[in-house]
Amino acid sequence: MGTGSPATGGFGALLHGLRRSAGLTQEELAHAAGVSVRALSYMERGRSRGPQRRTVQALATALRLDAAGARQLEDAASLGRSRPVTGLADEPGADPESAPATGRTAHHTLALPRDLSDFTARGPALDRLRALVEGRDAARPPVAVVCGQPGLGKTAFAVHAAHTLAPHFPDGQFALDLRGMDAEPVQPREALARLLRALNVAETAVPAGTDDRSGLLRSVLRDRRVLLLLDNAATEDQVRPLLPGHGPALTLVTSRHALSGLEAVHRVELALLRREEAVELLTRIVGPERVRREEQAARDLAELCGHLPLAVRIAAQRLAARPEEHIAKLVTELAAHEGRLDGLRAGSLEVRAAFALSYRQLDEDTRTVFRRAALASGPDAGPETLALLAGLPPHRAARAARDLTDGGLLQPHPTADRYRFHDLLRLFATEQLAEEDRPADLTAAHTRTDTWMVRRAAAAARLFSTDPGGDHDGPDSGGSDHGPGRTGIADDPDPASAPTDHAQAHAWLEAERAQWLTALHRAHAAGRHRQVLGTAEAMHWFSDRTSHWEEWTEVFGLGVDAARALGSGRDEAVHLNYLAWAHSTCRHDHTTALATAQAALAVARAADDRLQTGWALYYAAIALIGLDRSEEATAHLHRAADSLAGQADTHSRLAELSTLNTLGRHLRRTGHADQALAVHRRSEALCGGNFPARSNEVLGIYLAATRMHIGNDLAALHRWNEAETPLRQAVTAFEAARMPSWSETARLDLGITLSRLHRTEEARATLSAAHEGLIRLNHPRQLEAATQLRLLDEADGIDGRGSTAARAHHDAAGTHLAEGVLNALDKVATVAEQARSKGAAAKNKTNRTPIPGGKSGDASGASRSSG
Repeated sequence: MGTGSPATGGFGALLHGLRRSAGLTQEELAHAAGVSVRALSYMERGRSRGPQRRTVQALATALRLDAAGARQLEDAASLGRSRPVTGLADEPGADPESAPATGRTAHHTLALPRDLSDFTARGPALDRLRALVEGRDAARPPVAVVCGQPGLGKTAFAVHAAHTLAPHFPDGQFALDLRGMDAEPVQPREALARLLRALNVAETAVPAGTDDRSGLLRSVLRDRRVLLLLDNAATEDQVRPLLPGHGPALTLVTSRHALSGLEAVHRVELALLRREEAVELLTRIVGPERVRREEQAARDLAELCGHLPLAVRIAAQRLAARPEEHIAKLVTELAAHEGRLDGLRAGSLEVRAAFALSYRQLDEDTRTVFRRAALASGPDAGPETLALLAGLPPHRAARAARDLTDGGLLQPHPTADRYRFHDLLRLFATEQLAEEDRPADLTAAHTRTDTWMVRRAAAAARLFSTDPGGDHDGPDSGGSDHGPGRTGIADDPDPASAPTDHAQAHAWLEAERAQWLTALHRAHAAGRHRQVLGTAEAMHWFSDRTSHWEEWTEVFGLGVDAARALGSGRDEAVHLNYLAWAHSTCRHDHTTALATAQAALAVARAADDRLQTGWALYYAAIALIGLDRSEEATAHLHRAADSLAGQADTHSRLAELSTLNTLGRHLRRTGHADQALAVHRRSEALCGGNFPARSNEVLGIYLAATRMHIGNDLAALHRWNEAETPLRQAVTAFEAARMPSWSETARLDLGITLSRLHRTEEARATLSAAHEGLIRLNHPRQLEAATQLRLLDEADGIDGRGSTAARAHHDAAGTHLAEGVLNALDKVATVAEQARSKGAAAKNKTNRTPIPGGKSGDASGASRSSG
């Protein structure tokens, strides 16, 4: 008999009473229902308050309940199941074990895949995991390694376990595919970045080094009840940096390898299904009536599939799609076919027969899509890629993809219109590709897909262009204003499906990043230099929005190579400058950035190009700032401004504005606010010059940024009365341009100035508005706004007590705080402004006005050269 007291009410008490009435022991009921004795004991004692519906149905059948009794038992169980709520599980009075699976990280990019409704067996393994969770010690967060041969359903089991255990982890569940079977598995550094972003760590707060990222992940997870599913691991070294060091988290790791070098882990060794379990899986997919009619054939099919879950599932799904087909027919076909996937054996049988059997049932279009999908780059592929690789019209390729997903040969993305292979199926598709496709056909497929991808990528990227002019080049000058048609890149290859706005273009470029980047590399290898150069140039403005992509060093490196191959010194200088930006901003490699900028300087001078000379000096200065070589940086910025001064074309004048604003900001940061003010006054005068009408919008933003800098220069000099007007002008201009990340920071600076002028009520209203706006943007200066409001309240208290000396001391403290914050913010301006731009884009989709110069979202000048 089982032990333990029954629950005092609800499902547990009802189940206990029904079992006693039926005269069954816990062991007898557990055996009849196909559940473990421990699980049944937990249900009766109320530790498991809401078992899944299929478990309740099995219990009702074993108890021989009528329809009314079965409904009563299901209703009681449903009351104990988790329901989404908006509150957190650790609020006062909350029961952490019954908390819903939503939580602090309810929305993120690493959500668990869906659980399989027909998941079968693995009860003892799941019970051991449940016991591991219930007895976990925060000092030693448990790690479970799920291993075994391919095809055993390791991922399916881990996903099922994660969903089952989700109520124990209300702070979130995260699944990450480490792609251990790929030629290049996911590196720990990239995996850490994806986990940190999913855990709501800001892009700009993710450190550059692997060790630092690993330490930050351990810190973030220290007090959070989360479940990590690290799927398809390659080696111990890949996994170790991703493991929590302390706290209530659970980590599930799946791998085809034993990962025996991982210390102090719980091991879940999955075995082949027993014959009755394999038949039960078949039954759940094709239906019990069909199996009852051909019980021996069902057992034979399980044997032929080697009791391998993946093989059983594929065969069963083929039968489910053909309800009139006899199981015995499939058994005969499978037994007659020789050949299996190498290394995946169950006795004398292999899984390739199941794959091939499903494959042979496909029509010609669907078979072509299946094979050619193995040519796609990256972890998944979109419908355009599948159609191009197969050489089919989009609607036929889409229909084939649906058929493949229905047959279990492709896996659909849970939210996007994208498809991916199971690792074994990709191997099988690759084998079929080698057997059925001629080399010339594969070359044509690559060429067709690459050409389309590069054209679409360039067209999508151009939607982000804010080029104000190009008046330095005539239509036949041969310069590098690479608009449509200037370097062999025509309009989008399919205007009907082309992205039409920033959101659509960004989504496409992100989803197809691996595909178009691979295509660009192949275009470079094929010698299509004008196409490469034009595409790299088109990415200029889009790269501003995605400065965290390290691949920009590849893109602009290819642009440099293409320019050299074409013998264009001017284009070489442009793309060397882009590349210097990428090394500084994307990879934080200031040493390489400095060397690249110096190479750009030499090329630009040889080409007698003052614009690119100025940009090269500018990027050298940015790298020197990153290397803490402040005096050299100041000298380079002065030289850059001198190189750009007096030029009549719009690009040179905007570059001069960027350089001057960066120079002024750097001077203020290094304690020379008076010199900074003089430089920013020069910028203000330059903004008042004659620019083409089409530059007015961009120029207005430059002027607003310059006036914000002037206000901050005057504040640093304690000239509060003079600081008010330029700051008000900046707030008004940024509001008109619908740039909230800028208007709210300028409003905060204005509020600080008003508080220093003792205009308390006006300061409070301004600071409160800034504080609310910065919170909406999740802006890093929101804490500063809160501090300034607190200081203002404290100052009111001092005024009430009438202490002039105390008030003077308080003003001095506030001034010191403001100066310290300004200096700190200026020191990290590039990183902070990137975060502001991203926050604004996320919060205000209608903000179509670009930040001039673009590269750090700062009109102060962390911008990149434009031809």
